[in-house]
This record gives sequence, structure tokens and C-alpha cells, in this order.
Amino acid sequence: MASMLLNTMRTGAVNPSWAMRSVARSLSTTTQLQVQVQTKSKKTLARPGVKNIVLVEGVRTPFLLSGTTYADLMPHDLARAALQGLLNRTGIPKDAVDYLIYGTVIQEVKTSNVAREAALGAGFSDKIPAHTVTMACISSNQAMTSAVGLIAAGQCDAVVAGGVEFMSDVPIRHSRKMRKTMLSLNKAKTVGQRLSLLGSIRLAHLSPELPAVAEFSTAETMGHSADRLAAAFGVSRLEQDEFALRSHTLANKAQDNGLLEDVISFKVPGKF
Repeated sequence: MASMLLNTMRTGAVNPSWAMRSVARSLSTTTQLQVQVQTKSKKTLARPGVKNIVLVEGVRTPFLLSGTTYADLMPHDLARAALQGLLNRTGIPKDAVDYLIYGTVIQEVKTSNVAREAALGAGFSDKIPAHTVTMACISSNQAMTSAVGLIAAGQCDAVVAGGVEFMSDVPIRHSRKMRKTMLSLNKAKTVGQRLSLLGSIRLAHLSPELPAVAEFSTAETMGHSADRLAAAFGVSRLEQDEFALRSHTLANKAQDNGLLEDVISFKVPGKF
């Protein structure tokens, strides 16, 4: 649902016109201020032998309640829309992107590498590598960190990083017993073998397995982790509530003032 373009400013690393456009977009300045900011950047940011990695632009599709307007889509549909929105906003040629990385938590079975599917859908070449990472709720943050790492290591000059989560159609599996029976049915060679396997199915076989919200190894949910973290750092409930209220107040103010320009319009096929 969200995509960000990261780039490195190096002499001769990228096309000069694109480098200038990258600086202009990442700093959101006028032409007059660009010169001043760039001059200042050389004094305060640039270090000999160290690449200046910058965030060029970021966009996202609107957030909606699960099971509503997005219900008939797939995760890569939203990711594709974000990629196309990023391309439209920056004007960067697709072949100037060296790599794409997306983060996701609950993966769609059919599109396990959602970054690859979204990239192809958005018109990127199949020769541009793309991979998906998962690390609970910081999956997209890990995607951005990985993108910075690729640039810092000298492997890439421009990387698109993003994240997508689709709660309207989470993968619900058959029970393990039912899965084993279905796999055995697929291998059965005679009608008798198939009938025997079908006859072994019991009501308990039909109980579905829902995606877990707890960590597999510890069975701990995010709420438990948050409580432990708050206790370890001595953060009171009042302080947490005050921080949350401030965050929502500032977000609402930013929206009212038209500052949330990262949200792109997205028309859902068959709707409206």
C-alpha cells in the first residue's frame, strides 16, 4: 500500500537531471532554495567516502476498513497502485530503479513474493530483482532498512521500498488432518483408495486454522510485548495515553491542513 524511493547522491552515480530532481523532491524546495540547501548539505551532511542516501518520495493508497471496498482485491493490487503512483509523482524511468523491496506480515499464498508481482504489474522489467521481507509490524521498516543497505553497500543506486497488508482476505487453512488427507487423495491411484480416504474424513477435519496473531515460538501477542517494554522502561499508562492523544491530534491537524499529500487516489475496479 505504500512505496518509497530511496536514492544515493554520488558524482556520476545517476543521471544528473534525475539527481537534481531527486534532491528537489526529497527537500520539497523551490529552485532558489535548492541551491541554498544543497550548499548547506555539503557543509553539514556530506562526509568523505560516505554516500549521502536520501528519501526521494513516498506515496500510499488510502486506508480502509477490512471487508469493505477493497474486499475483492489482492495484496499486490494495492502494492501495484502505490508503485504506479510513485512513478507518476516522481517521473523516474522504470529502468532507473535497481531493486524493489516490500514488507508484509500475513502473506497471500498465491503471491508470496508480493514485491515481484506488484513490480511486474506496475510495468517494471522482469530483469529488475524484487523480494519480500517479513518482520511482524516493522516489515515495511525492514524493507526500507534493506534498501538503504543495498545502496550503502554499493550494489544499487536507486531502490523502491514499501509495504502492504491486506486484511480483507487473510489465508485460512484446512486443518492439518484435512491437508494430509487431501494430499493423499492427490496421490491415490485407484477409486478404492480415494473412497477409503474420503471415508476417513471426520467432522474435526473440517475445523479451519486461522492466522495466528501471537508469535509462534513464545505464544506472545503484541500487547504482551508492549506491556513488558513499558514496564522495563518505566512508562506509565498515563504517559502512553498522552503520547497517543498527541499523535492523533497532530495527525488530524495535518490532515485538516492538507499536509498528508502522500495519499494517492485509487479507483477500485467495478466500484463507483
